[in-house]
Amino acid sequence: MPKIKTHSGAKKRFSTTGSGKVKYQSTNRRHRLTQKDHNRKRKLRGTTYVSDSDLKNVKKLIPYK
Repeated sequence: MPKIKTHSGAKKRFSTTGSGKVKYQSTNRRHRLTQKDHNRKRKLRGTTYVSDSDLKNVKKLIPYK
């Protein structure tokens, strides 16, 4: 069996924890921040985990990470 290629965009956006969860940085924090509410911007800080419904698809994109 040949090796599976890792998705180039996914390897830059996702990282795995020791327990197998997948972390990613929240989106919508790059530009046009003056129009966004302070509460919304505060909630977007830091990292979050991929939901259980998307986890299978994301792990398929990053098989060796």
